[in-house]
Amino acid sequence: MSLRTIGSVGIVPPGALGVSFFYHLTSRLTHLDGRVFFVGRPGSISARELQEGMGLRIADTHGIHTVKLENLLNTGLLAGDSTAPLPELLMVCPNPDQILPTLLPCIQLLEKSHQVGRLAPDELPFPTIVLCSNGIYFQRIRQVFIEALEESTLMGRLPDLWPDLMPRIVARLLRGVTIQTSIRDGNGPQALYRPGPPGLTRIAGGDALTRRRAVELLHELGASVESADDASPTRVEFDKAIINLTANLLGQLAAIDEDGAFSLLTIGQVLEKVGFETIHRLGTRVVEVGKAVRAYGPREQPEAIIQAVILNLQQHAEHIPSSLQWLGLRLRRGEAVGDIAPTELWLLEPLIHYARSAQLPDAASYFEELRSQLQSQLSRMAARQIHSPVGGKKSIGE
Repeated sequence: MSLRTIGSVGIVPPGALGVSFFYHLTSRLTHLDGRVFFVGRPGSISARELQEGMGLRIADTHGIHTVKLENLLNTGLLAGDSTAPLPELLMVCPNPDQILPTLLPCIQLLEKSHQVGRLAPDELPFPTIVLCSNGIYFQRIRQVFIEALEESTLMGRLPDLWPDLMPRIVARLLRGVTIQTSIRDGNGPQALYRPGPPGLTRIAGGDALTRRRAVELLHELGASVESADDASPTRVEFDKAIINLTANLLGQLAAIDEDGAFSLLTIGQVLEKVGFETIHRLGTRVVEVGKAVRAYGPREQPEAIIQAVILNLQQHAEHIPSSLQWLGLRLRRGEAVGDIAPTELWLLEPLIHYARSAQLPDAASYFEELRSQLQSQLSRMAARQIHSPVGGKKSIGE
């Protein structure tokens, strides 16, 4: 059985966010020594095509780089191959609805180690896992993960993991809430990835030792990262939700006018157009729901949280929100833009669900109205596309 290779980082999948992490963790592609590598999901056609084809295309200010992946893409780890290189840390970056299918094969590593009598607390064949996808989901993912481990015990594939092994395994499940961005232009092996500037990633969850080691390792590789020792994963997710919804959702509402014409805005321009009152209302509703699920303390006031969010956004005033970049790219390519992006849905849907469950009908209605407003604006843009394929107003910087 493979033991963890200390100092190594695996990234799954080689998608937009994963490529951006790879780009920065390899010092902008200057240290391709295998210490940082991609992990392909089981049965992924795109991963196989990348490994066998021309490689990964990444664009930065110096031009377009093609990274050969023959030795930088592990397709065996999540297929249960016990001989596949096992990273010390695995950064999981797919869409949130693909997180569990990515995690569950990792349990096979534990099962196969148990079969050969090598499942011990000191030598767990299990990487530290950092869930980096956008959204509010950590508590649910951890619960289902534990249930899957207990089912494996029930079926005799694992021994009783309590009280020793289970806490050690779950301690390696971390949440990485990140403002790292990236845009993918196109699909398949011909896709061109454009990593955003270095963005801060806050690591929460797990136990203190595992969390701090993850921060130490990522920092060694040049990442902008910090340990959220004073906050739960759900707290960090809710803080990030206010940032994302302000920049991306309110940003789209500000960028699309009543005629469906689109203007590419920076975060600073979004803040100016949206105004403090709208941001304060959004933040107050998120904090209200956050208190209901104990992400925030009952006596915490939203003002300090909202001010911290505004300060964070002001520090990135020249950045263009990722959802606006995505819309602008699709408009330039003549692709349909009529549906709400997953980036927003994976925040709005949990907030609506939690608000309804906590008997907060006004908060639920607020988020439902935001969803409706955004869908309406995108529909106007889509209608304009049909009659004006160029996509409306000229975008900033074009």
